[in-house]
Amino acid sequence: MDDDFQIPGAGYDAAYGGMGMDMGMGMGMGMGMGMDDLETDLPEENPTLKIGEEREIGNNNLRKKLLKEGEGWENPTSRDEVEVHYVGSLLDGTQFDSSHDHGTPFKFKLGEGHVIEGWEEGIKTMKKGEKALFTIPPELAYGESGSPPKIPPNATLQFEVELLSWISVKDICKDGGILKKVLTEGEGWQNPKDLDEVFVKYEARLEDGTLVSKSDGVEFTVTDGYFCPALSKALKTMKKGEKVLLTVKPTYGFGKNGRSTTGDDCDVPPNANLEINLELVSWKTVSDITNDKKVLKKILLEGDGYDRPSDGATVHLKLIGKLQDGTVFEKKGHNEEPLFEFRVDEDKVIEGLDRAVKTMKKGEIAFVTIKSEYAFGPSESQQDLAVVPGNSTVYYEVEMVSFVKEKESWEMSAQEKIEAAAKKKEEGNAWFKAGKYQRASKRYEKAVSFIEYESSFNEEEKKQAEVLKITCNLNIAACKLKLKDYKEAERLCTEVLEIDSKNVKALYRRAQAYIHLVELDLAEVDIKKAIEIDPDNRDVKLGYKFLKDKVKEYNRKDAQFYGNIIAKMSKLEQAKSVGADAKHGKMTMAIDRLKNIIAPVSREQIKGWFLPLVMVILAIVLYSYFKN
Repeated sequence: MDDDFQIPGAGYDAAYGGMGMDMGMGMGMGMGMGMDDLETDLPEENPTLKIGEEREIGNNNLRKKLLKEGEGWENPTSRDEVEVHYVGSLLDGTQFDSSHDHGTPFKFKLGEGHVIEGWEEGIKTMKKGEKALFTIPPELAYGESGSPPKIPPNATLQFEVELLSWISVKDICKDGGILKKVLTEGEGWQNPKDLDEVFVKYEARLEDGTLVSKSDGVEFTVTDGYFCPALSKALKTMKKGEKVLLTVKPTYGFGKNGRSTTGDDCDVPPNANLEINLELVSWKTVSDITNDKKVLKKILLEGDGYDRPSDGATVHLKLIGKLQDGTVFEKKGHNEEPLFEFRVDEDKVIEGLDRAVKTMKKGEIAFVTIKSEYAFGPSESQQDLAVVPGNSTVYYEVEMVSFVKEKESWEMSAQEKIEAAAKKKEEGNAWFKAGKYQRASKRYEKAVSFIEYESSFNEEEKKQAEVLKITCNLNIAACKLKLKDYKEAERLCTEVLEIDSKNVKALYRRAQAYIHLVELDLAEVDIKKAIEIDPDNRDVKLGYKFLKDKVKEYNRKDAQFYGNIIAKMSKLEQAKSVGADAKHGKMTMAIDRLKNIIAPVSREQIKGWFLPLVMVILAIVLYSYFKN
């Protein structure tokens, strides 16, 4: 170790006995188009228009003129239930229909063939409250047949449409298994994730209206789904306060077996469709701090802003540590006691708590669950208020009162950066000597970050920075060797050698990396060069001896490896009787040739392309022989 490291149809006419026009059937039957032909969410173009501006949308001569701007940025899509007012006219101005004459808005579902295609395409470009004039060519309206008596054949139509509102209907799983109709929009933009704990209200019924399950408030983890799998999938698409109606196929309900009565819930018959009213009241965010579900943090109260403690920050906390049975083993910062204070990533608290605290914001209150691997381990541990038994999962309620981060490099003068780098190097040295190589490496990396891209250094400061950078990179390489990250160690040493080609430590450590990467020829080059520069260096001499031993070891393995292959080939030859046919003779010749190919090949070649190639050739030869 270095000391220095996304038209009106039959509805109105049937309801009001009016003009006898069936716009939906005109499209669906007269034009030979069904629902599948309308399953597009948006035309290829959804232009932004100014009031009074007209433009073609899509590629079918459909034109749109904006009369009034809408709100927001969202547009309705297929399956959404839209509500509109409209006035329909021929090009000569003759009006043939109007929702205003009927007294109420027209409602229909997009994408289900209820309206002409021009409406389908046009309304999908509108925003809530928007009013537009659509000029629809006959091919997107009633075509050659028209819709007598009001609409002649091959008529181009004009519709003034105002999109009042829509209820969004989403196919959550893209297979029709769960359709979600939004009844009340939620707040914000976030959705709960698998590990989050949600608080919901729901009411589940069969298609005939029979109530099968209900709760006025229940809390569970999203991934659990609680009542049925559909809840888990739907909740991950919902926002806080959102209310929806789910139409659920058996696949996402209770399947072909159904469900028997449980508690207050009723039977669900086999292959039953369900309708579930679901409200996401709130949720608590749960984070997998260590990505292995062994340190989980549940936020009880959101903190302020976005800032969080970094390594080296001093944190001020209130905390209570408990065992699974509720036994309190640690309590700090409560009952007018001083706040618990420590520096992050300094091994002052158990690893799970240290890592969880780094994710907290000022004012945040969280509940942290820590498995024994990140807590007190397999042995019991005496804490302030109780003994923590070995292999215990522990639980902390933590409040981040405040924290003070270390000074950032952009806040420092040139000389302060050099001093800060030197300090981090010394901290790294201490952690290296303690065998904490990951912590040591992070300190050295921080040191390099202070001085790596500084352009304001004077000549003296540049020299100091270069020495520090070389030293720290060498020390990071030493850490990486200990952590068995040999490729990174090799890279760091190469970086140093690009600055100082005769740096013995860089040559020696790169040689160590090469040995572990089984690049023995490269390791020998570096070791010999290091000896040439510093012939009396004891570590380098020992390294050279270690390299020679490794070469002998690999040669022995090579000899054994080749011997085994050749021995197996010889046994195969001996198993054949004298006087074998010409085919066997060819086999023998093939084996002899294979022996000659293998014999001169070095282990360096084998670890690349050669060994797999030999194995393939041998397999082909043996297969051909035994098959015939």
